[in-house]
Amino acid sequence: MENLFEVHAEARTDEGKGASRRLRHAGKVPAVVYGADKEPVSVSLDHNQFIRHLAEEAFYAHILTLVIDGKKDQVVLKDLQRHPANDNKIIHADFLRIDAKHAMTMTVPLHFLGEDVAPGVKDGGQISHMISEVEVSCLPQDLPEYIEVDLSAVEMDGSVHLSELVLPKGVSLTALSHGQEEALEEGERSSYDQAVASIHMPRVQAVEEEPSETAEEEGGEEEATEE
Repeated sequence: MENLFEVHAEARTDEGKGASRRLRHAGKVPAVVYGADKEPVSVSLDHNQFIRHLAEEAFYAHILTLVIDGKKDQVVLKDLQRHPANDNKIIHADFLRIDAKHAMTMTVPLHFLGEDVAPGVKDGGQISHMISEVEVSCLPQDLPEYIEVDLSAVEMDGSVHLSELVLPKGVSLTALSHGQEEALEEGERSSYDQAVASIHMPRVQAVEEEPSETAEEEGGEEEATEE
């Protein structure tokens, strides 16, 4: 079985738009590996194998083993460029080498739980998801694959904010760290403390519209004519 968290690559020396174009025509993805106080390295990946990796949600927030001509590096996927007209066609990828002793920032997905039992939903409310992922800061060993959002106790017109998320040990949200000073100064919730999800009664649009005054006048004129 293929290891979804082990990516095989080949080092490349030819760079530039022309070289990248030739790689794509050959079924390869141009990529670069950088970080950890080492020189950047240009590599190429097999496009079809890479697409299979990307089909797994955990791949985007997981420490990967990048094998370059037999040599292994611990990296994370830092950036991905897709074709503007075809999401299944990868144009370029960036990998960041990790340093076990230094904190890193990564974007991880949110998993929403308890939606079906939320009091607000039982009262007829509708859940709105404001954001689906968050940026976290942590040591590589503490990097979570996802963060859970518990909606099981949310009432009608209630919401869950970033500050209310239960984070794994050693993990912090970069948005909240930016807003700490602002919150202390104002003595209230920081503007960085976004709502993650909320429950509200759905808006109901009127099916029948009352006849306009113009229509009523026209109807009256027709009746007078008939008489």
